[in-house]
Amino acid sequence: MAGGGMPSAGSEKNYPGNFTSKVLYTCIIAATGGLIFGYDLGISGGVTSMDPFLEKFFPEVYKKEISTKPSDDQYCKFDSQVLTLFTSSLYLAALFSSMVAATITRACGRKMTMMFGGLLFAGGAVLNGFAENIAMLIVGRMFLGFGVGFANQSVPIYLSEIAPFKYRGAMNIMFQMSITIGIFVANLLNYFSAKIKAGWGWRLSLGGAVVPGLIIFFSSFFLSDTPNSLLERDKFDEARVLLKEIRGVDNVDEEFNDLCAASEASKLVKSPWRDISKRKYRPQLSFAVLIPFCQQFTGMNVFVFYAPVLFKSMGFGNNAALMSSVITSIVNALATVVSIICVDKFGRRTLFLQGGLQMLLCQIVMTGLIAYKFGASGNPGELPMWFSLCVVAFMCIYIAGYAWSWGPLGWLVPSEIFPLEVRSAAQCITVSVNMFCTFVLAQIFTAMLCQLKFGFFIFFACCVVAMSIFIYMFLPETKGVPIEEMTIVWKKHPYWRKFLTTDEDQDCEMAKKGRSL
Repeated sequence: MAGGGMPSAGSEKNYPGNFTSKVLYTCIIAATGGLIFGYDLGISGGVTSMDPFLEKFFPEVYKKEISTKPSDDQYCKFDSQVLTLFTSSLYLAALFSSMVAATITRACGRKMTMMFGGLLFAGGAVLNGFAENIAMLIVGRMFLGFGVGFANQSVPIYLSEIAPFKYRGAMNIMFQMSITIGIFVANLLNYFSAKIKAGWGWRLSLGGAVVPGLIIFFSSFFLSDTPNSLLERDKFDEARVLLKEIRGVDNVDEEFNDLCAASEASKLVKSPWRDISKRKYRPQLSFAVLIPFCQQFTGMNVFVFYAPVLFKSMGFGNNAALMSSVITSIVNALATVVSIICVDKFGRRTLFLQGGLQMLLCQIVMTGLIAYKFGASGNPGELPMWFSLCVVAFMCIYIAGYAWSWGPLGWLVPSEIFPLEVRSAAQCITVSVNMFCTFVLAQIFTAMLCQLKFGFFIFFACCVVAMSIFIYMFLPETKGVPIEEMTIVWKKHPYWRKFLTTDEDQDCEMAKKGRSL
């Protein structure tokens, strides 16, 4: 086996420095970029389960829903490709915008990219809140997607670069923490806005997205850029001063020289998109593609943004479906705190594998419950209280497993494993794969539920098995390794080390010479 049970590679470096208050509040502010992604994940499913919204924009789905009797097939009552396009269009826009954001992140810095993201998201929220037709809805969703693409491109990189390497995992996971807070706020707002009898509650839910958009836009004014980003733009003095501030010590020479060496190596790369395909980046590139792919095929985001629809399909009333979503979003947020506490103590591999096993067991149980009650016909009859409680309970345990493993680590690991010269391009690939898979799953979810019935959960369970084997075999441990020294984990891995050719060693020597500059 290649890499099975492999311990942390460790590091030869031990940069001096403290965990400063500047690092803490900077990471908290930057992590608010996750609010916009989380808010959208939570808001769209709740809105598409609101009858006034369906009646105005998707009358065919509304008629199908109100005419569905308990004896009819509950799996198929929300099956509509136009309805799913409302949700999925955002992720298609995010995919394309992340490519633009990669260039802006490298040329203008991480801070500027975050500001653009917040502003675009707020603009999309205004369009959606005042929408009068499907065209306005879709255009608004695309602007929201542009904002999500910019934020998801810049925030994880920012957090990984600004944090001390010993606390990089915890600080980066604050991005996922903000996502879960955004999901919770969205579900809570959906629950109360659905009670507005005048029927305009959906406008409040969709228009409310302007708040997280403006939060990240205005909070970005209080951020400095990262030392890595300043060096990319030849601001050496500013970078040294900032590094002293965020480390809380004057002796930052060793870390600063390593950052300068990485920056010099970065400037030699004229085309990151061409260079990232080189053999020496093959190990990292594999994870930049496969980790976000696997993250989406846990099925978690499908459950998040379609949770009210899913619960409603199972016979929960509208209020009960929305309240169940609130409960699961609280679990999501609390479980993410566990990841923040544990990721730099137990490591990335341990959380990946434990979370995968937990999700798999829950998916097996939920498959059995739904198959027992709904069968292949989708006619559950009257749902007893024990069934509803069991479904929600195991959904919560499943979400907890994701929230302290694949959720935050899906953003952390790709953002920390690449050298500076290709980091922006690599993050673009990660975001693009994530958004593409999210788009595909969002678009086909209701059709999958209709066609696969209870087998819907079996599909994702098989994916979890495959991805857990992949992690066990090939992912080296990256905890406690400085971000500019990450090449050590690939050199020590029994499978990936063969990809580090003599060309890579020559590049390292060239980078070392740059330290004297």
